[in-house]
Amino acid sequence: MAASSSASHPPVAHSWLDDAHALIAGSLFVALGMTMFAHVGLLTGGLAGVAYLLRYAFGVDLSLAFFVLNMPFYWLAWRQLGGEFTVKSFIAVALVSACTAAAPHYVRFQLLDPWVASLVGGLLIGFGLLALLRHRASVGGVNILAQFLQQKRGFSAGKVQMSVDVCVVLAALMTVPPERVLQSVVGAVAIGAFLALNHRPGRYLGV
Repeated sequence: MAASSSASHPPVAHSWLDDAHALIAGSLFVALGMTMFAHVGLLTGGLAGVAYLLRYAFGVDLSLAFFVLNMPFYWLAWRQLGGEFTVKSFIAVALVSACTAAAPHYVRFQLLDPWVASLVGGLLIGFGLLALLRHRASVGGVNILAQFLQQKRGFSAGKVQMSVDVCVVLAALMTVPPERVLQSVVGAVAIGAFLALNHRPGRYLGV
């Protein structure tokens, strides 16, 4: 039944307007989720998690650290995933970094429970990553590696993302209170599970 449906509905190419909308919307979702995490002292996985650790431990600017840490991964993206994916990912990372830097000036949370932030923020980041991945873009780092492994090796991008994210968050036990680490794990699982369920090879017909 699935094969018949795929044959009767061939993939439809995204227009530049489709890609622009996805890059902007996806980046905004990711930035808002990261802002919620930062507000209550949570972490996420991947290079964003490393950026959070640098912020909490040394006071390094979150958006700047996130942008700089992603730079080496563009080489892998360019060599293995192509110029289009690399350029889109660079734009997405720049947008997320800019929006995260601007968020404190425009977004205020009078009351935000850390458990709510871990779940809702995680789902927002998951939504944003899904929008970017379906338009051949990412937010760099582990996201690039996960996309590469899914395209070239058939691994689930969501499972790769979730495995690395949980490891990075657990490594934060040295600098973050255990309760915050547990809440961060919930956020990492929310992100990875959302991607694992919704970003599978062959599920999406857009190209």
